[in-house]
Amino acid sequence: MLWTAAGVVALGFLVALEIATRHYGIPGPLTNQAREVIFAPKSGPLLYASMALMTVVLTWRQRLFAVGAAIGIDIIFFLVRWAVDAKMMFGNGALWVILGCAVIAVTRRTGRERVLLLKGVGLGLLLVAGRKTGDAWLLITWKTRPTVLDQYVATADHALGNPSWVAGRIVEATGPVGAHVLDWVYIQLAVGAVAVALYQLRNVAVERRFPGHHLVRTFLVIGLLGPAIYMIFPVVGPIFAYGADGGHWAVANLWPDTASPVNAPHSMPFDGITPRNCMPSLHTAWATAIFIHSRRGPKILQFGGAFWLIATLGATLGFGYHYGADIIAGVVFAFTIDAALRSLDRGWDRSGIQLVTYGAVVFAALLLAYRYLSVEMAEHPWVFGPLLIGAMTSVVYGCVRTTKVWDAKAAPVRQPEPQPQPQPELV
Repeated sequence: MLWTAAGVVALGFLVALEIATRHYGIPGPLTNQAREVIFAPKSGPLLYASMALMTVVLTWRQRLFAVGAAIGIDIIFFLVRWAVDAKMMFGNGALWVILGCAVIAVTRRTGRERVLLLKGVGLGLLLVAGRKTGDAWLLITWKTRPTVLDQYVATADHALGNPSWVAGRIVEATGPVGAHVLDWVYIQLAVGAVAVALYQLRNVAVERRFPGHHLVRTFLVIGLLGPAIYMIFPVVGPIFAYGADGGHWAVANLWPDTASPVNAPHSMPFDGITPRNCMPSLHTAWATAIFIHSRRGPKILQFGGAFWLIATLGATLGFGYHYGADIIAGVVFAFTIDAALRSLDRGWDRSGIQLVTYGAVVFAALLLAYRYLSVEMAEHPWVFGPLLIGAMTSVVYGCVRTTKVWDAKAAPVRQPEPQPQPQPELV
């Protein structure tokens, strides 16, 4: 019933977004996803990552068959597109396999086997739908928010030493190699998430059930709730508001060579095509979630999670997509969401309520400070800079400490081994 309710809510949300985007004359998430059954997908790696998530409910033999079928279908699509000189992109095969498994679940499976396979299909499709939903949200932000609050955030960022300007010059110094690596990590964030999720869900096919809490849940909830903050706090980022990419809408062409001036900030109009998707940095939130969940894996997974987080931070700041203030808000947002989902899985208690409430209060305080105390923050960086870092660190520390206590209580108590009974001596 829980999965059914979640599916109904997700479908209703997608329909609402479809109607909203249609209002602006642009196809919505459902239409864009349906087109990828035949036409070239936007992201082939994302579709194959989604199929990989779906295969956690299959046996190894079924997985090999699914991968082979997806590759074979993609080869056929490739040959047809090459013949008609159409746009080349792979991924249709993966989507066909996911949809085929849904048909098999309905027509060839019964009972728990049907439910498990449908859960796997839903997991894969949710990852794809999350990407399409994000694209629709970005459209809505630039259509409904004609003004942005970048001047407030840029002014507040002086308390942190203008990290985006510093990182931008570092990325420029690394040349094309460093930029290409960071760009790939930034674009293919879902691939890193799937790698961690596959490890967490590796026993689903054997145990015939999903674990209570895993990365995919955190990933999807971050993507669902984050864009709502964009509507409250619209920001386009330094490369647009203070760089060449902003054109005549930019305050000036300052990024990354010259830090923004400390003046009286105010909201400013911006173009109708740039997403207002900076506050908080959801790329940072997603990379933080990957890092959190990779801590319970083997060393190579822990290394990968740390690399993905560091590279994502380098890309978000170094490409001018985010301010340092966005990063701090993104970290607090991710830890709060993950703590809430852990509490939901284990049952709410006093520690869970306190932890989530504290994270939400800190997040709200950050947004209010950026909006109403930005000038004071810029004028007193040695006061507000440590306060911002300390507020973020307190949320991280609280989550780590509390979850360790939860894990210790959930661990099974080791029973003492029975001691051998002394044998009576023979007289």
